[in-house]
Amino acid sequence: MDNTAFIALGSNMGDRFEFLKKAVHLLSEHHDIRLVNSSSIYETDPVGYEDQDLFLNMVVKVTTNLSAEHLLDTCLQMELDLGRKREMKWGPRTIDLDILLYNQENIETEKLITPHPRMAERAFVIIPLLEIEKDIIIQGMEKPLHFYLSNIPDKEGVRIWKRKNGEGVFAPTES
Repeated sequence: MDNTAFIALGSNMGDRFEFLKKAVHLLSEHHDIRLVNSSSIYETDPVGYEDQDLFLNMVVKVTTNLSAEHLLDTCLQMELDLGRKREMKWGPRTIDLDILLYNQENIETEKLITPHPRMAERAFVIIPLLEIEKDIIIQGMEKPLHFYLSNIPDKEGVRIWKRKNGEGVFAPTES
């Protein structure tokens, strides 16, 4: 598996934890994707459209044989398989899978931009990403990720919800 990607996962409808578990399972069971690491799960305030339920968010690191476009298509299909409906921008969702980084490449197509264009503005992405890759360097960003996090005013809206068990791969401890 030659490519490394970081994927953000989020859910705020139904059994949020179950949707995250199912998405991680689908990623890990895919024959062209290998789950390398995952963050703890964080409960977060909604961003953008705020009149909705709280989110559960996490980040996973994967290796894959898939191109960036094929990985995106795979993630979008997993969202559909888990009942995602795109009815409103930044609205409620059963599951959201966003490719944050792909091989440290700067990609800009009609369907995909990496690094994710709003990543540096979102504590709910930066906090779990730094948890699993604390010294990550992101191509195209002038400063370390910690700098961007320190300048986000609403990082208090990101709270640990379920710590992973320390084994490195998604296996959170029970509450």
